Amino acid sequence: MSANNLTALGLLSLLAASSAAYGQGLGNSPYSRLGLGEYNPNTGGIRQQGMGGVGLAAPNAVQVNDLNPALVYYSNRTTYEAAFTGQIKQLRSATAAQRTGSGNLGYLAFSVPISRRWATAVALRPVTTVDYKSQQVSTLPSGSSSAQVLTEYTGSGGLTEVALSQGVRLAKGLTVGLTSSYVFGSIDRTTSALVSPDNVPVTESLKKVALNDHVQYNDFTFRPGLHYRYDASKKLAINVGGVYTFQTNLSGTRTQEQDEQDVNGTSILTTPVQLSTASGSTVLPGGWQAGISLDNNKNWSVNADVAQQQWSKFRDFGVANSLALSDTWRAGVGGELTPDPTSVTNYFRRVSYRVGLSMAQVPYRPGGETLYDRAVSWGFSFPFPTSSPLDATTLNLAFTYGQRGNTNVVGSGSDRQSNIKENYLRAQVGVSLNNRWFLKRRIE
Repeated sequence: MSANNLTALGLLSLLAASSAAYGQGLGNSPYSRLGLGEYNPNTGGIRQQGMGGVGLAAPNAVQVNDLNPALVYYSNRTTYEAAFTGQIKQLRSATAAQRTGSGNLGYLAFSVPISRRWATAVALRPVTTVDYKSQQVSTLPSGSSSAQVLTEYTGSGGLTEVALSQGVRLAKGLTVGLTSSYVFGSIDRTTSALVSPDNVPVTESLKKVALNDHVQYNDFTFRPGLHYRYDASKKLAINVGGVYTFQTNLSGTRTQEQDEQDVNGTSILTTPVQLSTASGSTVLPGGWQAGISLDNNKNWSVNADVAQQQWSKFRDFGVANSLALSDTWRAGVGGELTPDPTSVTNYFRRVSYRVGLSMAQVPYRPGGETLYDRAVSWGFSFPFPTSSPLDATTLNLAFTYGQRGNTNVVGSGSDRQSNIKENYLRAQVGVSLNNRWFLKRRIE
């Protein structure tokens, strides 16, 4: 193995070591209380993230592109890819603000060409993330005085998928694909209440009563894709692609427990009291995506994608969300440019530069108000100087700055509350390793 790949494998090891934080989310996100948490839409890997999460019809042979399984066919070398994701964000309501952030393993992917007409890819990535903590203070009349009730809501966990994608060429320019995924994971939600008598400070002697809700999910999902490439001229190719994600009923097991905790949230019972255990299913909604791309088959591409998902059909153990979810849409445009991929004298002309814009409607509508997620993205791919036609390693970076929600006050009377606005900066760093297997090297 070349020194180039040894270095890259070291980077991959560091990324894999970060997987301990995989289920920790990317900082407090109050909206992840709803549904299955904060949903990670099918927006591809680090290359696509740098272009605004688009690339459904943009074939690529250097990075793994299973955004559309039909594009896996274009993997002409064995490719390993991994990325680490970090995020900082500011949460703001009409009356308060908070800064938070975290990081975890973004995804792992591997693709390999099987024959001239067939390639396959395997990937591990998050589907949803639950990561929130919020508090509410209310007054409870108690005789001649009153007591303060501190109610705390916390949640963690999420769903992960292991995806197997197949891409097959049917005719010149026409490829089809199928992604089969095993979705699994667990979500823990806790609601605790601490009652403090009037004018009595919170001390270690006070106790919380907590209700713990733990749900374990698992099942299979399927996502077929289609791609067609037409060479309009020697310097222009037109690509169109589409993907449909089938609705899935995730099998689940829910366990509810009652616990007693100290003010720090540590259980003081030897064993929490189990209240109930039930089996059921949760609807993971289906949806569709479509995209178009223009490129010169050399050093630039321009892309546009649209998507829609039917969150109005979400049901958790047969029950709709307390705040009804709505169907969503997402649109993005982006492009990439590599000034001169074969340049010898100027390294930065071999670097790939990307930029993109995206806008999405989120599924929750507090007070009936539609909320949006608007973002601008940019990214780079830096080839290692020692890369060769047989062994190539690329350092990839992608950044996204976005705003989600607003601080409008909705509702009336005692139900008035402020929406939450999130300003976030997300960064991804990863490596792609390309290697041509099964080729004998000769010394002449």
